[in-house]
Amino acid sequence: MPTSIITTDDLRDFKIELLNDIKKLLIKQSGTGLKKYLKSSEVMDLLSISAGTLQNLRMNGTIPYTKMGGINFYEADEIQKVMIANRIQIKLSEDV
Repeated sequence: MPTSIITTDDLRDFKIELLNDIKKLLIKQSGTGLKKYLKSSEVMDLLSISAGTLQNLRMNGTIPYTKMGGINFYEADEIQKVMIANRIQIKLSEDV
């Protein structure tokens, strides 16, 4: 059985190839994380809210939506924007 010598260049090439494969897997996996459009049930699960609360958010214009064929669709990006816009940050006093 012939032996082959592994050089540092071989190891460097292997490392680059391995890192590229890992990057491709991470990009593929992150792309499937959140769909572009969500149905009402998915939004309720995502935000842990009831159907009535979601309806209130729709009716008062807090969450934009599109209605097609009797089904409400919500853009995932818009949901995230609403969450960021309504974030409350409480500053604690340093005199405690």
